[in-house]
Amino acid sequence: MTRTSEPESRTERLPLLSLLALATAVFVTSLTETLPAGLLPAISQSLSVSESAAGQTITIYAIGTALTTIPLTVITAGWRRKRLLLLSIIGFLVANSVTAVSSNYELTMVARFVAGMAAGVAWALLAGYARRLVPEHLQGRAIAVAMAGIPVALAAGVPLGTFIGKEFGWRVAFWAMTVIAVILVAWIAAFVPDFPGQGRGNRASFNRTITTPGVGAVLFVTLTFVLAHTIFYAYIASFLDSVGAGDQVDVALLVFGLACLISIWVVGAKIDRTLRLLAITATVLFAIAVTALGLAGDTPIVLYSALFLWGLAWGGAPTLLQTAVGVAGGSVADEAQAMLVTLWNVAMAVGGVIGGLLLSGVGPNSFAWAALVILAPTLLVIVLAKRHGFAAAPKLDDAGNKLNADEIHA
Repeated sequence: MTRTSEPESRTERLPLLSLLALATAVFVTSLTETLPAGLLPAISQSLSVSESAAGQTITIYAIGTALTTIPLTVITAGWRRKRLLLLSIIGFLVANSVTAVSSNYELTMVARFVAGMAAGVAWALLAGYARRLVPEHLQGRAIAVAMAGIPVALAAGVPLGTFIGKEFGWRVAFWAMTVIAVILVAWIAAFVPDFPGQGRGNRASFNRTITTPGVGAVLFVTLTFVLAHTIFYAYIASFLDSVGAGDQVDVALLVFGLACLISIWVVGAKIDRTLRLLAITATVLFAIAVTALGLAGDTPIVLYSALFLWGLAWGGAPTLLQTAVGVAGGSVADEAQAMLVTLWNVAMAVGGVIGGLLLSGVGPNSFAWAALVILAPTLLVIVLAKRHGFAAAPKLDDAGNKLNADEIHA
């Protein structure tokens, strides 16, 4: 079987300057989404709306991503990858700048929707971009470096942005995001190599993508894993208050964030050989964590131990799932990534609604048991998807390079 040669920019070593630029793009995407959470009182007062209405700035971002990711991915499939990446970062630059200056609620919501659209383009693009920068046997590690922007945003970005907002005003926090975006545009333009898009004849249909072996399994796990997480995490402050730790939200989130950082490091080091084991381990750790929180979350040592286990389970999840769908997708990887991003944001939006209903109808302790029920089929699908999606080990050619889905199926 003849293997097609890759661009000369691919080397045997990780191109850290390029990958760190992608990680910064991930950081911008993640922090732009979550930054309003720590600034809701100030935003609501400034825009003369309730805190609940101000909270919808997060919801509209997720809706923008969910509604536009697949259409925009199809429309831009033939575009040069670097051009598309730069346009997505410029989208964040514009959206965050408008948010920073807007005193009108409706204009702010439009800006947040645009930011969500930029996020959809970026998320569908970044994992595939990272994979194309390196040889097959380094692809999982490259994605781990790029996805490191998520736990960094959780562990450092959100607390720091909240601090800046409280000390200098919430608009300054958004201006800081604009400055980062300006620097990132120059960084990408100077140091990140370009790749071609797909030819018109190579673009995959929805049916072809969803029926590619393994893709459906990964998408199901994405939907359920993120749903279980969001139901609980979106209302973590309410849960902590119910167990007598309402004044320790910052400490709890710090413990969770630090565990996320450890998780992304472990996943990055091991994913190219043990993706299946890591996926099973993450799901089991998550299940143990929520069970402990449901049974004894009011005991401090149990509370913080469970939050740490939860962070270990969650931190590497984006890398695991995007690597899995990329390997399973093969030539339809970009389309599969777009579906993953869409389902991820659908799960976030639905999880927020379900969590809110549980909070008002049953109480915060119900979050743990709802998450546990959802994690049961998640684990089952991972276990069953041992040939495609969450394979036991990567398939290698005679030279030791990892085969992609198309080569395996051939």
